Amino acid sequence: MASETHKSKKVFYCSNKVNKSSHDYLFGKEDEEERRMRLEGEVDNGHCKFGSSDSLLPGLHDDVALTCLAWASRSDYASLSCLNGRFNSLIKSGYLYDLRRRLGVVEHWVYMVCDPRGWEAFDPFREKWLRLPKIPCDDCFNYADKESLAVGSELLVFGRELFDFAIWKYSLVQNNWAKCEGMNHRRCLFGSGSLGSIAILAGGSDKNGNVLKSAELYDSLTGRWEILPNMHSPRRLCSGFFMDGKFYVIGGMTSSTDSLTCGEEFDIQTRKWRKIEGMYPNVNRAAQAPPLVAVVNNQLYAVEYLTNMVKKYDKKKNSWEVLGRLPVRADSSNGWGLAFKARGEELLVVGGHRGPEGESIVLSSWAPKSGFKDSTLDWKVIGLKEHSGVFVYNCAVMGC
Repeated sequence: MASETHKSKKVFYCSNKVNKSSHDYLFGKEDEEERRMRLEGEVDNGHCKFGSSDSLLPGLHDDVALTCLAWASRSDYASLSCLNGRFNSLIKSGYLYDLRRRLGVVEHWVYMVCDPRGWEAFDPFREKWLRLPKIPCDDCFNYADKESLAVGSELLVFGRELFDFAIWKYSLVQNNWAKCEGMNHRRCLFGSGSLGSIAILAGGSDKNGNVLKSAELYDSLTGRWEILPNMHSPRRLCSGFFMDGKFYVIGGMTSSTDSLTCGEEFDIQTRKWRKIEGMYPNVNRAAQAPPLVAVVNNQLYAVEYLTNMVKKYDKKKNSWEVLGRLPVRADSSNGWGLAFKARGEELLVVGGHRGPEGESIVLSSWAPKSGFKDSTLDWKVIGLKEHSGVFVYNCAVMGC
């Protein structure tokens, strides 16, 4: 009788919670609730299992049901979590996002802040805006300049609190903000890029204004920072990105008057930096934004502020080719207030527009594989945010 009662229990358990490292599960580090779920539920080789009389979707095997849910739109997950306790546990476990990654299911959402009300997410597939919870930070962090980066299923926001730099991270899975562990060498005005669940930050300035040449790697699965070898040159106001599996830093300044035209390449396997002379010939000025760069299909693109033109980098010739004009102006604010990002196989430009009906933020995209003619790029408007000003303070694209 006791055995039948155990089999009929309707309990969900997943050993792949994204906010726990695999080390914790391998060596039995779990809290009481997780232990209860493990004892009462069933696990088969690390996969979620349910009792025969308690399938997720009636008429479908659990593995098939989970695959169907993984293919569902991310916009539906909030509604699914409200169906019952099991769906809520499934969504909050992060298992579906891990399954989506393994299946190659990706939706690129745009996260941005353009007014004091805080961060918003834009779903381009449904043309839907979603407001994120407010960051529970102090006023100093809230009003200070910030930098942002999407890595894995997290959005990291870097800023300054009253006495030091701070990092807040938004969890897509939990839909909340938490304080992130600080870097070993805290900084601002750095170059950064992400690849899957890891991100690398390099250069920048410390709180005393010293220009740094140090670099660190962040692992979103563990929430830990790792010190990497130093770059050849210190630089701030630089930009970073991943291309062909390697991390690059270009642009920036070594002081308030000296600009860098060289780039640096970091090989994750050999853990060595290589200097590339003349990789970014545009000279930075202290009043200008860091280089606006994006990588699509392992090809590097950049914006030239003064001419409002998009350029493409030739890896073999170490030179740049002019492609065509931006859909918005970048020269009016020296590149500030404009976002230039990769969104899957497309380039994304997020910028302000003033028209007869007022101010708005326009999201435009162009697929490089579609080609161009006579310096004309076929930009398509994929989103519009009205009555939000014309300045984009921070922007990041998360693919999950």
